[in-house]
Amino acid sequence: MVEGSTRVIENAVPVDDAAVAAARARHEGRVAIVTGASRGIGLAIARRLADEGASVVLTARRPEPLEEAAAALPEGRVRIVPGNAQDPAHRREAVATAVGEFGGIDILVANAGINPVYGPLLELDHDAARKIFEVNVLGTLGWVQEACAAGLGERDGAAILAMSSVTGAVASPGIGWYGVTKAAVAHLATTLAVELAPRVRVNALAPAVVRTRFARALYEGHEEEVAARYPLGRLGRPEDVAAAAAFLCSADAGWVTGQVLTVDGGLLAAGGVA
Repeated sequence: MVEGSTRVIENAVPVDDAAVAAARARHEGRVAIVTGASRGIGLAIARRLADEGASVVLTARRPEPLEEAAAALPEGRVRIVPGNAQDPAHRREAVATAVGEFGGIDILVANAGINPVYGPLLELDHDAARKIFEVNVLGTLGWVQEACAAGLGERDGAAILAMSSVTGAVASPGIGWYGVTKAAVAHLATTLAVELAPRVRVNALAPAVVRTRFARALYEGHEEEVAARYPLGRLGRPEDVAAAAAFLCSADAGWVTGQVLTVDGGLLAAGGVA
């Protein structure tokens, strides 16, 4: 081939421009609530849903980062509700905002989570353990209960996405209790999928280490060493998780429910430890 020439691929499938446009607008007219959405994975998911046409309500603890996050999304199709994810009053306010401002709820992404401890389970402080469980597990259930009480499932295509982790599937020394709560989230999602069918689909995502502020203690200062354990040769990016989230919440996944989708660059397949 001459340098600089264009290679012609025989029997290539032509690009369907209409299909591409439809994919970019597959969440058009839908309303989503995304928790823990001021940065990282939550913000990436909110941005992806908004880019595909959804109106979104973002929640997180602090108002200033939420305002910055909202500024990165399409004007007119985003609202912010600061507050603690485990606070029932905050959940009611966020859900009421979605219904009042945008007319209903079609998608709930329960992404908010915490992990304030690091160390062996034998040294785990029980007060901290209760806090992590309340936010990661009971908080997720609380969001589902509130959204369903406000009408999630009354319109076609309703979807819930819970955020699990690969730490819920394998031993994860140092962050073991976090893994226990994420295993509970995965089981919660599969159980809800059965209980809420056929009106609401429920799935979970289980990412490995993603380059976010939340996870930086797991890779900062030795990222190349950590990335070398992944067959795809790098850590995850928030956009990797967002793409999977947008699919699972869309009509493209209309026959997918009760699943925990691992997004880990091949880590678990290679026998890696989270």
